[in-house]
Amino acid sequence: QVQLVESGGGSVEAGGSLRLSCLASGRTDRRYAMAWFRQSPGKEREFVAAIGWSGASTRIGDAAKGRFSVSRDTGKNTIFLHMSSVKPEDTAIYYCAEAFGGSPSEDFFEYNLWGRGTPVTVSS
Repeated sequence: QVQLVESGGGSVEAGGSLRLSCLASGRTDRRYAMAWFRQSPGKEREFVAAIGWSGASTRIGDAAKGRFSVSRDTGKNTIFLHMSSVKPEDTAIYYCAEAFGGSPSEDFFEYNLWGRGTPVTVSS
């Protein structure tokens, strides 16, 4: 059974950097795109970044463009979210997700497996 396990969340000051990791535990094939979404209290879940199965293609959400990037280590079934120049409005629970297919998508409904999330708090 595949499980997604996020790590790396924590507290950081505005302007700082953080790297989140997501391990697809139990995954033996590598044909699936993966993504990061986030959710703040009282808000809908928001797309952050996605990466295709090979790592060659990525998509970045509007709020993250120019500041965040996504990468993956296919050999370790792990993806990363590299966060820089963070802002207080980046404070949220960050969720890792695995897609039905191999192409990165911003669509929440393209993802059928979710992790439990890791919290990020940005202080001003």
